[in-house]
Amino acid sequence: MSTLRVFRRDYSIALATKDSILEFKYTSSPVDSSRNVSLAHQRATRCLVEFAPREPASLDGYRLLGEGWGTLGLISLNNDVFICVVTGSSRAASPRPAENVLRIDNVDFYCLNRLDYEHGEDYQSTTRFAAEDLQDDIEDKDMVTDHPFLALKRLLGDGSFYYSLDFNLTDHLQDRSSTSAAFDIDNLNQDMLWNSYMIAPLLLFRSRLSKHEKESLDASRILTLVIRGFAGTLTMPASTLKAPQLRSNLPSALTVISRLSSRRAGTRFNSRGIDDDGNVANFVETETILRSPTGITFSYVQARGSVPVFWEQAPGLIPGQQKIDISRSFDATKHAFDKHFEALELKYGAVHIINLLSESKPGELGLSAQFRKHVSRRTQSRENEGAISANRHLLQMTEYDFHAETKGPLGYEASSQIRYLINLSLDGFGYFLMEDPPYEKSPSSIDTRRRDPRIILQQEGIFRTNCLDCLDRTNLIQTNISIMALENFLHLVGTDIVAEIRMRHSSLWADNGDALSRIYAGTGALKSSFTRHGKMSLAGAFADARKSATRLYVNTFGDKARQNTIDVLMGRLANQVPVDLYDPLNDIVSAELERRIDEYTSSKNIRIWVGSFNVNGRSDGAMTDLSSWLFSLREKDGDSPSIVVVAFQEIVELSPQQIMSTDPEPRMIWENAVKDCLNAHANQYNTKNYVLLRSGQLVGTALLVYVREDAIHDVKNVEGSVKKTGLSGMAGNKGGCAIRLEFSNTRICFVTAHLAAGFANYDERNRDYATISNGLRFRYNRSIEDHDAIIWLGDFNYRIGSGDREVRQLIKAHEYGKLYENDQLNLQMIAGRTFPFYSEGLIQFPPTYKFDFGSDEYDTSEKARIPAWCDRILWKGTGLKQIHYCSADLKTSDHRPVLALFDCSISIVNESQKDRLNRLLYDQRRAELRDAASQNLLIDSDDEAADYTSPSPGLPSASSDRHKWWLDRGYQVRSDIQPDVQGNIPNIVGKPNPFSETGQPDWVYPQLLLSQESMLRPTSSLRSTGPDTRSSTDKDRGFHDRKTSKPEVPRKPAVLVPRKPTPPTRKPASPQHGSPGGFDPSLRTKPALPPRVPPSGTKNHTPIEDRIQSLSTGGGAPRTTNLLDDADNTLLQEWKPLSPGR
Repeated sequence: MSTLRVFRRDYSIALATKDSILEFKYTSSPVDSSRNVSLAHQRATRCLVEFAPREPASLDGYRLLGEGWGTLGLISLNNDVFICVVTGSSRAASPRPAENVLRIDNVDFYCLNRLDYEHGEDYQSTTRFAAEDLQDDIEDKDMVTDHPFLALKRLLGDGSFYYSLDFNLTDHLQDRSSTSAAFDIDNLNQDMLWNSYMIAPLLLFRSRLSKHEKESLDASRILTLVIRGFAGTLTMPASTLKAPQLRSNLPSALTVISRLSSRRAGTRFNSRGIDDDGNVANFVETETILRSPTGITFSYVQARGSVPVFWEQAPGLIPGQQKIDISRSFDATKHAFDKHFEALELKYGAVHIINLLSESKPGELGLSAQFRKHVSRRTQSRENEGAISANRHLLQMTEYDFHAETKGPLGYEASSQIRYLINLSLDGFGYFLMEDPPYEKSPSSIDTRRRDPRIILQQEGIFRTNCLDCLDRTNLIQTNISIMALENFLHLVGTDIVAEIRMRHSSLWADNGDALSRIYAGTGALKSSFTRHGKMSLAGAFADARKSATRLYVNTFGDKARQNTIDVLMGRLANQVPVDLYDPLNDIVSAELERRIDEYTSSKNIRIWVGSFNVNGRSDGAMTDLSSWLFSLREKDGDSPSIVVVAFQEIVELSPQQIMSTDPEPRMIWENAVKDCLNAHANQYNTKNYVLLRSGQLVGTALLVYVREDAIHDVKNVEGSVKKTGLSGMAGNKGGCAIRLEFSNTRICFVTAHLAAGFANYDERNRDYATISNGLRFRYNRSIEDHDAIIWLGDFNYRIGSGDREVRQLIKAHEYGKLYENDQLNLQMIAGRTFPFYSEGLIQFPPTYKFDFGSDEYDTSEKARIPAWCDRILWKGTGLKQIHYCSADLKTSDHRPVLALFDCSISIVNESQKDRLNRLLYDQRRAELRDAASQNLLIDSDDEAADYTSPSPGLPSASSDRHKWWLDRGYQVRSDIQPDVQGNIPNIVGKPNPFSETGQPDWVYPQLLLSQESMLRPTSSLRSTGPDTRSSTDKDRGFHDRKTSKPEVPRKPAVLVPRKPTPPTRKPASPQHGSPGGFDPSLRTKPALPPRVPPSGTKNHTPIEDRIQSLSTGGGAPRTTNLLDDADNTLLQEWKPLSPGR
């Protein structure tokens, strides 16, 4: 039976258990953009959350939406806020008594700010409990069938996500062996938590609760924390364990749990290798647990993960022929490699690598060589540091070519021979062994309680196994290692492993391999038939062939969508908006953090050198000295650049065969030539060497990024991407290549482009730029514009719109300014048609195209190309400052290379200091609020007022939207003015603007005001009830005036109670030639009617007299005058002033 019920009332959703309620309320109030808060905070979708005990009347007015077992958190999709609730789950494993692992079978998404998602067909069919009272209204409402959460719903319900309400599932048994920390949200392993993005707002909300509220929220189990991978338990008969310590009449339980890391989560060809934080793709921690009924529990942990170097692999239609590309050099990989193994050693102890890559396949051979080189370097460096003998073996490596070893007659059975290669480590690492004490009665209670378990042995090392995908070969080898460790344990207790245990163990590991393979590759694991049955049959071979074909199709056509869904779940997309649980204190703290940004943020300037060279398909230029280009600015500025960016165009001849594919050999020649020149110069001047961070290539266009050795640790999240523009995007002879990186907390992007050629093709070049700028995408849908500093460099092919003779003459005269006035790129940028908001340094060098080879003469061939600045460098970013911009004198091409030097301001955020300051400010504000609440004081949370300094002592603080100084001391909202003389009334005739100096008195006698009645305009206070006698011209003029003039501001009524309707009265007649009332005689077309004789006993009075009487009787006791009759006087007694807020 479910433990959670979901209720809705308007734009509120309540998650209720029998004891508690967690309520969410949507708020459409935007974040105040005028405050000094971050852009992400302004974009966040906001809602309120409240946790409270459940009372009998807590859910009055709510209707039931469904039932479930917990919430995975909140997510914003298409600007709508959704609450994800687990609505279907089943028990998957039970590693120990009272410890259950539940598999998520179904989830539902409830929209907080919209109601129409409840009635869509797809959504309704999966909702287990629909509100019966709404069924009649469904047909009358707009139904949404294209739900933005369907992909997430399918992902979370695919059977690969698990959670537990009994213990911390993110840690293995050795790390959670103490019962005191059996379920502790504060000690989660974030690496294995898959709903960290969705649950993060709720965990932040939980951290700000009091201790009692926090315990109540944890006890409600509303917050659900999930892992992804596999969990399964098989029961073994009591007869399978014959050792005296394990013997019992009760069955034992064998469990396998795999936890897939969420740090570099993704699909097969979209997530490979390592990142700058040391996280590898497809990293899985697998634990084998054997629990005997006598209380002894065995646990053994292994790990698998992608080869920890920077490498990529594009999908292809031929199995096994997908090309492997190592995207970073050896030196640029060292820091990430070390981070990865330092984390493993810290968590598990010693690490023994088992590399199963082939020694015959070129791609895998190159990966193995890089892997082996890094392991040797790390081992050697530890020895050089003087590490003790025991620590020299914290990292060791065994290379086992799986395909070569299993080619013989034994087939896959030969893989068990790996035991002889790893036996020493297997015995040395040991395993985890613990004994649960029996239950005992508490002397003061009838309840049972359990003491902490007794730790017998601990596992002191781990095997890290990898193949190319870390799926099929890895799963088979890990199965063998697991059964070897289990055999060692059973031998220790005096028994042998029986066939029943081996069969169940193999079945669990086969299921585990299939589950992990479906997550990463989209199909079950190959060789699972052998893993399950211990032999390979013909049916198993056919099954593997079918899986290979299905895997090829899924990886080619389906992985991109699956990767995007995973990125949405993890909150990685660049345009993804987080959900912000509204907390007024947090808003104040966030604003104050922004104001005190200098306390946790620092900045520094780095030097960036960029250069571009079109080599015209000639590779002999790589053999020449490049120092005249790479170091032409050395004498001007002695600083060594932190980043060197080199772009080449036409490094291969653009033949029809070349433009459809990429040959990496020419790029590698230029990579080595540039690196050798840089490091030779660094050695000469005794500065740090450079390492190749990353390179990219699009046919003949190449981009190389080098980083100084001492700056490599500041660089992270390096990515590359290309965009073709040739032949409508099908060929790579034209296009762009980009590399982005993060230097500390500053995002930098470099783009090289080779745009369309031709003198008159500037429109096509503009389109090429737009295609690259809008179409080139990095991971998580990042675009070029999503960076703090952007530099474009390359052969843009824009020409000079002047005659050949005129251009050459201006070049000889060094009149570059006049040439630049007719430069196509300059004119197109001024017109806003290309490179919007980009800047270019002042050009003080001659055009770089087109020269005769080996000379300084411009084109002397029959074509006689007009010289032009084809090679350019443009930039954008507030932190960039261009220092130099010039060309170099290299004559190995028909182009001349260009170069530029930049100073870039780098932002460095001390995250730990920021967190400490955030907690400190929050605690201070909360304490102030608590103290003020205890004293019944009003807390002014206005940030503007908080920083206000009074210009003079005694003056109140300035007013704002939330603070009114005249209300601080209990003053009324309505002004309370008194006449200077008793009986006077405000002068409403002579002073239309009470703040102007007109000489008119503010207070007058009522009789004096009546004497001024003749000066009033009747049209302003009297309404004509007769027909309109104006001419058509006047009517048209009046209609036109009404259209062009602003409408009158409606006035508030002075009387709020209903008044008796009075019959309309005619206006008094006016003379033909002017009147005190101000009427125009030309508007009178009919003779005026004689005035109506009033009945005896009454007197005519005008509306102005009504107003005077109302003012004169506004205060004091009502009295009867000659100005108003008794009926009107009665109405005045019913008059009430406007109240605040009406």
